Amino acid sequence: MQTWSLISICVLLGVVVRWGVSLNSYSGAGKPPMFGDYEAQRHWQEVTYNLPIREWYFNSTNNDLAYWGLDYPPLTAYHSWLCAYIANIINPEWVKLHKSRGHESPEHKLFMRTTVLVVDLLLFIPAVVLYCLYLTDGSSKKKVSVLLCILLYPGIILIDYGHFQYNGVSLGLALWGILGLGLGWDALGSIAFSLALNYKQMELYHALPFFCYLLGKCFKAGLIGHGFFLLVRIAAAVVVTFALCWLPFLSDPAQALQVVRRIFPVARGLFEDKVANTWCSLNVLIKIRTLMSSDAQLYLSLVFTLLAVLPSSIRLLTRPTFWHFKLALVNSSLGFFLFSYQVHEKSILLAALLIVPFPLCSMLPLLLKDGLLVPYAVTSTGFLLLSIYLLSALDHCTEDELQLTTYRKLFFFPFKSDLGCIVSITSVTLDPPSHLPDLFPVLVSTTAYLLFLGTIIHFNILQFSGPPSKKSQKKSN
Repeated sequence: MQTWSLISICVLLGVVVRWGVSLNSYSGAGKPPMFGDYEAQRHWQEVTYNLPIREWYFNSTNNDLAYWGLDYPPLTAYHSWLCAYIANIINPEWVKLHKSRGHESPEHKLFMRTTVLVVDLLLFIPAVVLYCLYLTDGSSKKKVSVLLCILLYPGIILIDYGHFQYNGVSLGLALWGILGLGLGWDALGSIAFSLALNYKQMELYHALPFFCYLLGKCFKAGLIGHGFFLLVRIAAAVVVTFALCWLPFLSDPAQALQVVRRIFPVARGLFEDKVANTWCSLNVLIKIRTLMSSDAQLYLSLVFTLLAVLPSSIRLLTRPTFWHFKLALVNSSLGFFLFSYQVHEKSILLAALLIVPFPLCSMLPLLLKDGLLVPYAVTSTGFLLLSIYLLSALDHCTEDELQLTTYRKLFFFPFKSDLGCIVSITSVTLDPPSHLPDLFPVLVSTTAYLLFLGTIIHFNILQFSGPPSKKSQKKSN
């Protein structure tokens, strides 16, 4: 009973912090004509509610794809339609075709923020609670500590409740998938992760470890016998889930092909803004986008991404343990973030899903653009102090508690070494030279890139060296 009381307090605290951040500004507030991600989500509701499904992903007089055209998989579109249906009941002006473009009001902001909180309460938070209870070893106090750290991690809170997105849906579904695999419910876990993929294509960052882990389990069980039936069951679950999600688009191949084109927009280029990955950082010295054709950039990123993610994933084929699976998820998501094509700052949340605390400095340029410096400073400082307190209170740890002890020096690197903080503070307190207007955003992204690069190297070493021994864990504490 005491454990559930503490869990309830943690959830309540997580909700309070989320709602506090939601009172601040959002992406593109009062910045016509394009506004920002807040308007993108509202516009998708307008499009999906007023137009037939066959027109959702096509350019037309009623659907200008140049103005925040729908570019996420079908499950996002269905979610937008559901939100729009409720919005139309409350106030039809919020989703009226054409006339609602750029709509901003306190009432609409309250509605949009509430939709984010609802999906968190339904998907993300329950998944976190169950993950900490059933897939984290140790005492109840340790499990609650892990839960509190994950629920109060500022990254997803600032992006979903500040900037404005629905990352809690895809991350929540992915975590349900991890939970299913961890508890031995492989088919249910595969369904949950398939739904995550059909909500946000960036979940491809996690796809290879899921595939290799499940295939490795089938190999281990024997493909002649139980392993074969497990493989058939998993494959059927995935195919049926994808078929149901894509059903409205499967009757016409042109429809399905257009959806694929929209969710993989290779024409946008190798990278945008000052994202903390290899190509943006390397661009400081070598202008890759000028020297190489678009096709060459695409192939280059593909090769380096595969080189980064394949070793840890292939390891799962021979060692399909849940510990190796979690490490592979981190390695794969970081590998995609560092080397893949058309990466966004917010994609780092995919790597942070299983390694909290995780540095936030890479998202600072985006949050500054949205006017979210104060909530960034408050939530980050509060989270840092809370995490240090919880870490100091724990004197033992198991291999499943990667978030809290054995690797705390690594994850607190940007804080304990002061490098990330110094660069971040400098970027907001000093004016850059007039001839180098992007100096500080580039410094922030490059600093974060070096940290992420060190992290993926570290986790790849762990992947092949095996779980930490009890003796080494006691030394690390």
